[in-house]
Parts: sequence; structure tokens; C-alpha cells
Amino acid sequence: MLHELLLALLGFTGDFVLDASPAHRRAATQDAAAGGGDGDGEVGPAFSLAPDLTFLQPSERSAIERLISLGFYYKELNRFATESRDLSWIQSSIDVSSPHANKTQNGKVRKGSVYRRAIANGITEILSVYRSAVLQVEQNLLSDPLPILATVTHGLNKFEVLLPPLYELIMEIEQKDIRGGQLLNLLHKRCHCGVPELQSCIQRLLWHGHQVMFNQLTSWMVYGILQDQYSEFFIRRQDDRDGDNDSSQRDFSDKFMHKLAKDTSLASWHTRFLVSLDMLPEYIHMRVAESILFAGKAIRVLRNPSPGATLQEHVSQGQNPKGSHRMQSFTGGSGAPKDLPNFSNISAEELLPLAEADKIDAMLKDLKHSSEFHKRLFESAVGSIRTIAANHLWQLVVVRADLNGHLKALKDYFLLAKGDFFQCFLEESRQLMRLPPRQSTAEADLMIPFQLAALKTIGEEDKYFTRVSLRMLSYGMKSSTSQKDLQKPNASELPSQGKAASELALDGWDNIALEYSVDWPLQLFFTPDVLSKYRKVFQYLIRLKRTQMELEKSWAAVMHKDHADFSDYCKDRKNGSATQLRRQRSKPLWRVREHMAFLIRNLQFYIQVDVIESQWNVLQSHVQDSHDFTELVSFHQEYLSALVSQSFLDIGSVSRILDSIMKLCLQFCWSIEQYETRPNISEIDHITEEFNKKSNSLYTILRSSRLAGSQRAPFLRQFLMRLNFNSFFETTARGVMNSGRLRPSTAGAQL
Repeated sequence: MLHELLLALLGFTGDFVLDASPAHRRAATQDAAAGGGDGDGEVGPAFSLAPDLTFLQPSERSAIERLISLGFYYKELNRFATESRDLSWIQSSIDVSSPHANKTQNGKVRKGSVYRRAIANGITEILSVYRSAVLQVEQNLLSDPLPILATVTHGLNKFEVLLPPLYELIMEIEQKDIRGGQLLNLLHKRCHCGVPELQSCIQRLLWHGHQVMFNQLTSWMVYGILQDQYSEFFIRRQDDRDGDNDSSQRDFSDKFMHKLAKDTSLASWHTRFLVSLDMLPEYIHMRVAESILFAGKAIRVLRNPSPGATLQEHVSQGQNPKGSHRMQSFTGGSGAPKDLPNFSNISAEELLPLAEADKIDAMLKDLKHSSEFHKRLFESAVGSIRTIAANHLWQLVVVRADLNGHLKALKDYFLLAKGDFFQCFLEESRQLMRLPPRQSTAEADLMIPFQLAALKTIGEEDKYFTRVSLRMLSYGMKSSTSQKDLQKPNASELPSQGKAASELALDGWDNIALEYSVDWPLQLFFTPDVLSKYRKVFQYLIRLKRTQMELEKSWAAVMHKDHADFSDYCKDRKNGSATQLRRQRSKPLWRVREHMAFLIRNLQFYIQVDVIESQWNVLQSHVQDSHDFTELVSFHQEYLSALVSQSFLDIGSVSRILDSIMKLCLQFCWSIEQYETRPNISEIDHITEEFNKKSNSLYTILRSSRLAGSQRAPFLRQFLMRLNFNSFFETTARGVMNSGRLRPSTAGAQL
């Protein structure tokens, strides 16, 4: 009987120990898994003593039934370990969900899991200890002249607190189909128990699971390869699997090779990889996971240098004649700057030395070989690896690719630091911009003044101008507003959609924009979103500069006419009364023009000096002090955000008022230039009244408490002080508000 008991302890039943319908229990387990059950309704062990054993005392039967339950747990754990360690579960790396995948007896496709296989290895270790204990019990029984049941109970009593919780663990894993990081999370929670033996077993299982995780971390953070065949790692690739169900092996190979080719592109840096929250263990902080994500992406870039074709074309075309080179660059073509870095022959060893890769590998091996998972050591190692990757990426982008030179170029052209160039461009295109832009040829029409301005102001030493090109963007509407349209605004003639669109732009030429050609590896820094912000600020600044120039040009033209009239008056004082009267009538116009110029000039000075130059100096100090790529990206994002916010582009009410003021200034300039031939006092009075209202509203909003507490406050106070140095704006704004209270109907009509 004792030998029958020993066989039952190893899962072999017979006449003495019966297995109560294992097929029925297995079907119940699979039904619970299909229905999303949590295993709470699982019955006890299926092993039971034969009912015809009448010679056993009740105490003996109770002890034997408690012992044979260990045999049932052993059998189920061994089944789980055998199935999970079955190498036939490992599918082809090209197609995970192949139609030829192994299936269960019920016809269901079994999902592979390297984590579950690792846990099965740990369970196998525990079961081997259990088998050794059973063998030792057998040896004790054979050596004892009077073998008793207590020998078996004494030899196996410690497993009564180990095998039942392990059985519950595998049941939960199977029923809920727990895999990957979720499995690690489950084991980490089960480690917190009050039984030291059970805690040691669960920690050993968790150690086996961490071996897989550290292998994946090594592949990702040392070689830049995401080794995750069954989507169990918390770093995930965003790939379309539309063709995964295709039965053609040739199609699978083609798709795999296409994916490999795409993996070397820069798209993998921006959008290809992300942190999978479903597979991220709770004991790994999101900040640490993002550091792992960044480090792996950085290693991919450093180990797979992929300079863009445009850069190689620049180098190969470097023998163009001087004149043709300049003309190509001015027309938006690809130039041949001689001083640009050549990455065509760069090697991965230069970007990431082998010693650094070995250092990363050694840190991960130390964590892997540790008997326990130490959270603080893990986070420290990840932080060190991230620093190494960020430093080498900084060397690539900042030092080798001359990041600071490109930042300076973007400041020169997108932030109008080269004022002489844009002044010349606006003067050359002034007559063209008096006419409505033609959608088909507007961009080509602008290229002529753009070329002339470049030839006059851009020197040969400016190697970055070849990357700048002029574009005429389309916002989905027909940009037909011109000088004539601005002089005769009639809201009733515009459709509702057209009225909304006309409020967004001053005239049809507001769609002028610049584009900047960026090569590898600068695409890592200058993302499309970053260039879009530069483009937004440029369009705002070029409108402002155009308005300021029009105010100056109108003053110069009228003063030229006034000097001629004064000369005629001096020559013939008797017949010069009409000239003198005309000069007296025009003085209020010049006063309004001076108010407009004062506001536009101070706004322009505020943005160019207080905002752009100040923030540029802050960015330059960060560039000089920082040696971390991610820090530079963060500092540059703060720089752009400061430009947008301190220029009021993120405040709809302020930006709309500024657009309206610039629009009124242009209308006023074109009206007073035609004052001699077509005087329209009512129109000019209307423009003057609207300008006073808008400017006073602008001052009221800018000095509000909502803006006073924001990051705009320091420089905003300087701007307001310049505007209100003699309390003129404050007095007029208060007067407008008081008149609005006295005349609510008029104020309502104006709104």
C-alpha cells in the first residue's frame, strides 16, 4: 500500500488511488478560460482513495487523502510544465500566427509564450526537488524494518504549503491566458505572502521570468533589436499585420524583408515603437520604461547610421560652378554646401564604441545574475544606460551634424534675424503683393523677388541658405483678398465660410511660408511638429514686418508729395492757399498713422528683442552646458513654446485683435496713398475708429490679471511700459470703456 501511495504521489493512479474523471475536469478548466473565469469555482484535487478500502482507519484515510492530493498537484504542475516547454510552440519568427501553428486537442490555436516557458522551467526545478523528496521517503521506507505512514507524512509535509498555491497559480495563468509582463506582475504580487518557503519558490519563478525580460532588454538596449516574437515585452512595435493571414510563404518573406527595410528608417524613431501599458509590470515605473524605450531607439540609430539620400546628393553635386550653385539654391533647388558633414562612410563603431556597448551589456548581466530583483539597482542601471545612449546621440546630432549652426539658420530665416534680407524681399515684392495672388503661379511669382533679395544680401559664406525654400501654402480656401478687397470690406457679400476664413488672414499673401530641408540625423531633433511651429511664428512675423514696412512706405510717399507741394507754395504764395488747406486737413491722418506705427514698431521690437533674443540666449546657454540629447530636445521645446506663448499666438483673443490691427493698418496705408486722387474721409474715419477700439482692447487684455501671472509677465510688463509710457493708452482705454457703459446699444452693435 505504501508503494501504491508513493506512485500516486508522482501522479500515477491505480486500484488504490483513483483519478476522478480528469477529462471532465480539463474540459471545465478550458470552458472557464474561454468564458473569462477567474478560477474561483475550481474544485479540489481529483485524486481519491478507492471506496472499498475498509481496512483503513478514518485517521489513516484522512492522512492518505491529504498526501495523495500532492500527487494530483504534482501531475497538474508537470502537465503545465511539459506543455509550456514543448518546443513545437515556438513558431517561425517571420509569421507568428501562421495557419500551420500547433493546435490543442480541441482545435484551438495555442499561443506561444517565452515567459510561460521560463516559468515552466522554474516549476520543473521545484518538481525535481519534490521527486527527490519522494525518492528519499522511499529509501527511508525500504530501510525501515517497520515502515509506517508517518514516515511519508514527515518527509513531504513541507510541500503541503507549496504545491496547492502553485497549482492555483498555473490555473489562473491558463484560465486568464496570462503572458509576458502580466505574468511577471502576477508573480510579483504572489511573492508577498507570510510563508517563507512559498515566498522563496515564487521568487525563483519570478527570477526565471526576469531572465527572459533581461534577455529582451539586452537585445533592445545593446543591439537595438526588439526580440519579442509573441508581443510580451513592454516595448512594442507599431506594425500593420494586414497580411498576416496570407497563406503564401513568399508573401510572408516579402513582408518580413519590407519590415526590416523600414526598421532602418527614421520613422522608427518617431512613431514605430512605444511603451505597451498592458505588458508593463506595475513595479517598473513609467518613467523607467520611457528611458528604456529611448535608450533602445538611440542604440538603433547609433548602430544603424542611415544618412538620407539628399545629403549624399549634396556632396556629389559639390562641383557645380559658383554662379549656378547660388541660383539653384535661390530657386529652392538642392545646393552644394561644401562644409556640410559627410555621413556616407560613417560606421556604427564610430558612433557607439564597442567598449560602451560592452559596458551596457555588463550592467544588464549583473542585474540578470542577481538572485532577486532590486528595483533601485534596476532603475539606476537603466538611468546609466540611458545617459550613455543620450550622450552618444548628442555627439552625433550636436557635434557631428552641427546642430547649433542649423538652430542659428532657423533663427535667421524663420525668426527674421536676417532683417536686411526680408526687408529687401518685401520691397522687391511690394508691387506684386498689391495684386491678388494667383493660385497657380503665386509661388513662382514670388521666386523672382526672393532671388533678387538673396543675391543682394546673402553671402557665399552662408551655407545654410541652400536649405531654405519659399512656399505658398494652401489652407483649403481661395486666397483672393487684395488691396482692393481690403479697401471695400463688405461682410454681406461674403458667405459664412468665407467670412470665417477672412478673419484668419490679412490678405491672400498671408500663406507665404518657408521650408527647411533637414537631413539625417537632424530629423531626430527637427521633427515635422517642430518645423511647423517655426513656420507658424514666421508667418506671424512676416505679416508684422510687412505691415511695419507699409506704414513707413506710405509716410515716405506722402512726405515726398508734401515737400513738393510746399515747394510750390513757396514759389507762388498767392495761389497756394489750396495747398496749405490740404496740408492742414491731412495732419490728423499723420497722427493716426503715427499711432499705428508706434504700436506696430513696439510690438515688433518686443517680439524680436524681448522674446526671440532673450529666449535664444537661454537656449544657447543650455546647448553649451548640456551633453544629453533628451535634455536638448526638452530645452528646444521650451524655447519654441516660449516663442509661441510670449508672442500671444496661443491666445485666440489677442492674436485675432493683432490680425485685425495689422489689417486696419494696411487698409489705412492704401487709403491715404489714394487720398489725392480719390479722397474718402468716411472710410478713413471708420478705419481710425476701429483701430482705436482694437488697440485699446489689446491694451486692456494684455494688462489683465490672467496674463500677469503667466510666464509672459516679465517681458510683457516691458511691452506695456513702452506702450503706456505717458499713460496715453490707459487713459484712452478707460475712456472707451466708460463710453461703452454709457452707450450699451452701440457697444453691442460693435461686438
